[in-house]
Amino acid sequence: MAGAKKLYIKTYGCQMNVYDSERMAEALGGAGYEEISSPEGADMILLNTCHIREKAAEKIYSELGRMRVHKEANPDLKIGVAGCVAQAEGAEIIRRQPMVDLVVGPQSYHRLPEMESRAGGGAKALDTDFPEEDKFERLKARPKAMRGPTAFLTVQEGCDKFCAFCVVPYTRGAEVSRPVQRIVDEAKGLVERGVREITLLGQNVNAYHGAGPDGADWTLAKLIWALNDVDGLERIRFTTSHPNDMSDDLIDAHGSCAKLMPYLHLPVQSGSDRILKRMNRKHTAESYLRVIERIRAARPDIVLSGDFIVGFPEETEADFQDTLRLVEEVRYGYAYSFKYSTRPGTPAADRAQVDADAASDRLSRLQALITQHQREIQDAMVGREVSVLFEKPGRMDGQMTGKSEYLHAVHVTAPSLKAGDLARVRIMQSQTNSLAGDLI
Repeated sequence: MAGAKKLYIKTYGCQMNVYDSERMAEALGGAGYEEISSPEGADMILLNTCHIREKAAEKIYSELGRMRVHKEANPDLKIGVAGCVAQAEGAEIIRRQPMVDLVVGPQSYHRLPEMESRAGGGAKALDTDFPEEDKFERLKARPKAMRGPTAFLTVQEGCDKFCAFCVVPYTRGAEVSRPVQRIVDEAKGLVERGVREITLLGQNVNAYHGAGPDGADWTLAKLIWALNDVDGLERIRFTTSHPNDMSDDLIDAHGSCAKLMPYLHLPVQSGSDRILKRMNRKHTAESYLRVIERIRAARPDIVLSGDFIVGFPEETEADFQDTLRLVEEVRYGYAYSFKYSTRPGTPAADRAQVDADAASDRLSRLQALITQHQREIQDAMVGREVSVLFEKPGRMDGQMTGKSEYLHAVHVTAPSLKAGDLARVRIMQSQTNSLAGDLI
């Protein structure tokens, strides 16, 4: 846009933050901004923050310190902090970093254009409320510019589980699900812009209970079946789930819905029932394994991923051995594992902490086992035929890369391919973090 103001957004954390950043850029586009890829020359810098990782707030304050050079070069530059750290810290951000002009929580980013107009010249704008109005409804329709073949689509926000280690209920609020028709309409709009695969997002996405066109609350499975009927949409995924919300109809959908991909992220966090109870997870290792058993009965070739926290307060070596046994039984194709770190305000923050060296040793052993299984599952793909949605050129001339239905990265040498093509590929080689194949 000629004469448009320049907007730079730096996104931290989860896929939902990626989606939120897209919507914030669209909202500010209506206020005359266009997005750029670096902070140099920006008229507004927005940090969309995540509170999941260790010392998240301090890292944002450090990042703000590094942004000072841009403020000094352009006194009219507006700097904003959005997302979960903004929600948790609120006015403290402005107190500690007076150069910040606005702070907006994840439930209020539809108010950004109005906040942007008020901020600057010494005036500050702060909004960390949980407004009654639907922020998605307040945002204008997504623009019609073409985009890549994959997209995120938030369908549910917030969480009512209150795990002892997690800040999400405090930063994102209670569980709220978007109405079915608005999701379907947004999905159709994305398909019109070139999207062929959509990942449905939620802090607890399989607890989805949005209002359907028939007036009843729909489950996630029923929503997936509605999206299955969208012409041009070829693939559906969802993340992140809770074991207690893997309903019968959702498990059945994995076995019968052609567009629902054979990949599921289902965090367990620990294999110890004692630690799971202290985490307030409300499931046991055995109940989790029975859910996995039912999912694999519905879709035997499904690839599973999970989340693990090691060194949770009061965890013993025996508890950790229970986790290793669970990992051996499930055999994850992917997994995300971390040492426990405190989140101020959560129940676990005040408990006796595990020795840091012991936690590091456990993490190393867990990751070695997960890596072994991941490698074995990836190697077993050699010789198989998979469907690959190609997304971008590879590093070599004539090479294209994309994702298989199992979420493995796959690359082939085929100059005729372009982004958005969906093709059958025979896997010929398993490499460090990807698969190589030939077009069929």
